Amino acid sequence: MDDQVEEGLYRAGFSYSFTDDGFYEVAYYRASANPTNPTCTKAVIQWQHGKYSKASNGSLILNPITVDGRQLMSDRCTYTNSVYTRYHQQEVFKQYEVLVNPYDKATRLNLYGWDGAPLNPMYLAYRPPQMLPTQTLNPTKAAATGASQPSGTTKSKRDLEGDQDGLMRDALTRNALQKQSTNADRIWWLGVGLTALGSVGYFCF
Repeated sequence: MDDQVEEGLYRAGFSYSFTDDGFYEVAYYRASANPTNPTCTKAVIQWQHGKYSKASNGSLILNPITVDGRQLMSDRCTYTNSVYTRYHQQEVFKQYEVLVNPYDKATRLNLYGWDGAPLNPMYLAYRPPQMLPTQTLNPTKAAATGASQPSGTTKSKRDLEGDQDGLMRDALTRNALQKQSTNADRIWWLGVGLTALGSVGYFCF
């Protein structure tokens, strides 16, 4: 679906990537209109990665690296700026199918949600997949020691900024992205957005 990739930020969609050794990456870009006020559109970009497993009943379980997931939400009629937060959500697919589309002979992935509802089909875009490094991009003390942060405990603004800076720096360095922008958040989310907006997924089982 190269034409969709080239159109970039003009298309919403999602992408799933899988490796043979149990890693995955997912990116979503959702946009919603407001019929009563067309100028108040909303959009959200979500990105996470981690490890997947296949259960004996045929379901697919995706467990994200909790400290790495990110979400960028834009609501122009509610917030002056986009809202940038951490994000992680385990996903369970009741079943999946890998087959060849009979019309164009493209390899296709069908995913069915936990309730059996089908997602839009995805078509193979890259083999091997184009993914960020599969290890933790933004390790924290809790992640390294296996400790969990008590409920209700929050990090300081400086800690969060440091975590975000580390994630951006590692991702950009390891993928050799040569950008001239000084805004690390925009660089990160541009890369994630371009991945999501192709509405294609790589899969390898």
